[in-house]
Amino acid sequence: MTDVATDVNTGELVVFWVCAIFAVVGALGMVLSRKAVHSALWIALTMINLAILYIANSAPFLGMVQIIVYTGAVMMLFLFVIMVVGVDASDSLIETIKGQRVASILLSLGLAILLIWGVGNGLVESQSVGLEAANEIDGGNVQGIANLIFTKYLLAFELTSALLITAAMGAMVLAHRDRWQDNPHQRELSIARFKDGGHPGNLPNPGVYARHNAVDTPALLPDGGTSDLSVPRAVQARGDERPLDRVDIAQVHEITEGKSE
Repeated sequence: MTDVATDVNTGELVVFWVCAIFAVVGALGMVLSRKAVHSALWIALTMINLAILYIANSAPFLGMVQIIVYTGAVMMLFLFVIMVVGVDASDSLIETIKGQRVASILLSLGLAILLIWGVGNGLVESQSVGLEAANEIDGGNVQGIANLIFTKYLLAFELTSALLITAAMGAMVLAHRDRWQDNPHQRELSIARFKDGGHPGNLPNPGVYARHNAVDTPALLPDGGTSDLSVPRAVQARGDERPLDRVDIAQVHEITEGKSE
């Protein structure tokens, strides 16, 4: 049996405790966050710190896969879907499938038992030779992982792939929203625009008289007044709307009529 070196330098301890703390904080933030977007960002933090721990433990392939595939692709895809589709907070309180809470509790307990068993087995196992020695058996970290995946853990690998496909299909089903009405066409939209009593056409553009073309300049109406529709509501609320300058208008009329020198 090969003796394993037990000396740990200060750098390894710092990396472990910093990444371990951030990983646990990210996991707690994912569970305790009230918004789905925040949960996705917290779990991305956890995945990044796990990748750093993989690289620090002589498993660079797993670390890069953790960052590129899970954090960079899967989690960003989940985050994009959540931000585009939207998740209502009240949806999580509605149990659409009977017995799903009981099943989730049982599966969570089973996962906790497996994790405790795996960690405990790794701690009490006396034949551990270290990751560097394990990588040398097959000529590298990638070769060793490939040998385990396609031989000893082939069934578990295929079950995991099936689980990921099932999770993707479940996300599509949960995000699907039935459309109760058909999409309105151009004719229906035009009729509705005239029926609501609002402004059916395009709004007047701001700044239509001389010397002023800013967004805070109202448009002139045929009667000489100004149109409130031409100035954004935010500008009106701040009181930044430019007043009508009668002197400028009179000068423009004089120029157009040829009376100005």
